[in-house]
Amino acid sequence: MPRMRLFLAWALAAGLPLAAQAQAQAPSAPAGACADIPVVGRDAAAVSTPSAPDAWGGPRTGAEGTLSDRVVRYSIDATLDPVRHTVTGRQQLTWRNRSAQPVCSVYLHLYLNAFEGAGSTFMTELREGNDSFRSDVKSKDGQWGYIKLRDVAQGGNKVKWSFVQPDGGPKTDRTVVRLDLPQAVAPGASTTLDIDFFDQLPRVVARTGYYGTFHLVGQWFPKIGVLELPGERGATAPRWNAHEMHAHSEFYADYGEYDVRITVPKGYTVGATGEEAGTAVEKDGKVTHRFVQGDVHDFAWTADKRYAKPLVGYYEGPGSPKVAVRVLYTPEYESNAKPALDATIESLRFFSDTLGPYPYRTVTVVIPPYNAAEAGGMEYPTFFTASSYANVDKGTMFRDLLDFVTIHEFGHGYFYGLLGSNEFEEPMLDEGLNEYWDQRMLRAAKRDLHLTTGPLKKLGIDLRLPVFAYERLGAMTEHPADPLGQNSWNRMSGGSYGTVYSRTATTMRDLEAQVGTPALERAFKLYYARWKFRHPSTADLKAALVEGTGRADVVERIFADQVYDVKPVDDRIASFASSEVLPQPGYVMHQGRRVELTTKSIAKAIDDRREAWKKANPKAKPGEGAFPYRTVVLVRRAGAAVPQVLRVKFADGSTETARFDGDRPWQRFTWTRKAKAVSAELDPDGMHYLDADQLDNTRTLEENGSVSRRLAGQFGSALQTLLAFLVSL
Repeated sequence: MPRMRLFLAWALAAGLPLAAQAQAQAPSAPAGACADIPVVGRDAAAVSTPSAPDAWGGPRTGAEGTLSDRVVRYSIDATLDPVRHTVTGRQQLTWRNRSAQPVCSVYLHLYLNAFEGAGSTFMTELREGNDSFRSDVKSKDGQWGYIKLRDVAQGGNKVKWSFVQPDGGPKTDRTVVRLDLPQAVAPGASTTLDIDFFDQLPRVVARTGYYGTFHLVGQWFPKIGVLELPGERGATAPRWNAHEMHAHSEFYADYGEYDVRITVPKGYTVGATGEEAGTAVEKDGKVTHRFVQGDVHDFAWTADKRYAKPLVGYYEGPGSPKVAVRVLYTPEYESNAKPALDATIESLRFFSDTLGPYPYRTVTVVIPPYNAAEAGGMEYPTFFTASSYANVDKGTMFRDLLDFVTIHEFGHGYFYGLLGSNEFEEPMLDEGLNEYWDQRMLRAAKRDLHLTTGPLKKLGIDLRLPVFAYERLGAMTEHPADPLGQNSWNRMSGGSYGTVYSRTATTMRDLEAQVGTPALERAFKLYYARWKFRHPSTADLKAALVEGTGRADVVERIFADQVYDVKPVDDRIASFASSEVLPQPGYVMHQGRRVELTTKSIAKAIDDRREAWKKANPKAKPGEGAFPYRTVVLVRRAGAAVPQVLRVKFADGSTETARFDGDRPWQRFTWTRKAKAVSAELDPDGMHYLDADQLDNTRTLEENGSVSRRLAGQFGSALQTLLAFLVSL
């Protein structure tokens, strides 16, 4: 065993702290001994090359000493001033250089500067067309927020820093800072940065800030970027991944350990990522709480003197520790606490059963108080915010919304938290896959979405919509603007970013319909087992789906058309006819002679044959007769080539089924049968929810109850969505 590995084994056995273990592995290198490492730029998006088998240290087997390969350690002391809404912080950031070359510059995220003024990338993008952003709260005078670096030192030496814009944002954006280190970090070695910082929290906006005494403190500390190595998420050489804070982007960071001490005035309740260690310490009218959590990649917390006594419940399941679920809420939303607790525990069970066991011992749920809705619907490891509503009675639209937001934000704990997806560059891996899995949970519980409330509900009108029908209506099926694999900022609009949720969920639902539910579930369990704590890419997801389903043909087609490209699915029945095949006038050969059949003689022969047939078949159904029927169906294709089924029903109750495959723009199908066709239907089994217009998939020639019911149902779905939109205004 090499000396370094011998020392590491000894350090682990001796229980040395992570920082001490890493520091001892190798000495620092002189600052001039390393080349500059590039930073990933604006165009980074879905990765098409699978990661190397040993990426991020290889799959976690469970035999390792920690759940993740811990790259960073944060030790933070934070003091909240709830009157000025500020946080004063001192931080020790210990970072390990995983690369094979010295590192002399590192990059930190200063996310809170997104809210310091109009010059940030975040605010600029909001002004320039990123519509549909959350609740569209505007910052007013005196409500801006920022983070200030007061001092950065490495081993007692001052560190110089400069603000950079890796994505080409305005020079006034200060959400990414480059630190030029006095001492380079040698391969395999670690360094510790001592950082003093100061936060001015904004009036709650975009997942962080204050309202009154309520404080949700997210994106609040200097956070190091990710150094990606060859074979990781498409990298061919070491590169820094540290994007600006965009209007629709979220986060990406290394796994590590957090040890955070939070000091607040006496009387404030605190909730945070991880477990509270020991007993809170009171001194001079202030109370310090310590929270510790390993194997996570972010940390957030909340404090409010108005919180009621937390509501606590527990989850126990195979492979998981006993999980304490703690719900924080203010008195006006007491009715929301129990539903949020129940939905969280149900989510723990569903995600643990269908993906893999939940490995942490805590989940903290925050119900935002009145006038702080912007704090709702946000996720952090072991900690998330739900929504809050005045009426959350069962069977109401708002109860469905509370349950769904709770499930969704918990679900991020898997796709964002445990899998560590890059939400900047590949948002579909988190928002999209999570949305899909959330709706699978509701579908498994046989829960439709209620779309009426208030006056309509009192009138006894109870409109509902199946969960994936709801997703389809938001999936921009007719004119999709961006591939699912596009990053979070290079998009046509905020509405197009919204399709990361609905279009991904619809696409994955279609994949499930085509490969079968058992195969789909097998593939996702493989994906989770292989990539937990390892930052998978889009290509890694595709590889797991191919292997897990055994249907490379379907997976490759869907990824080519919808993930790496953007093609609508738009098949329709262009024409449909079914008519009797009758004798026609003209010459025919009879016993070797040419004989003319006149129009008059043919008409009489037809009448005579029909009369005889009726006498012989007194119980015949409409659409059956003396002559056969020729049925012709023309199918048109104006989008992606998907395997399509055409089903034709005939008057005698029989059916014909045909397949329309390939990228041919049209195909004509014909049958000659004893009965008339009554209906023709594309995709009768509902395999393609991505189809731009399902109404043009069905044609009928005679009154047919099943067809009319389907059309009425589709019209009703659209009407229900419209009503839901009107009610929510």
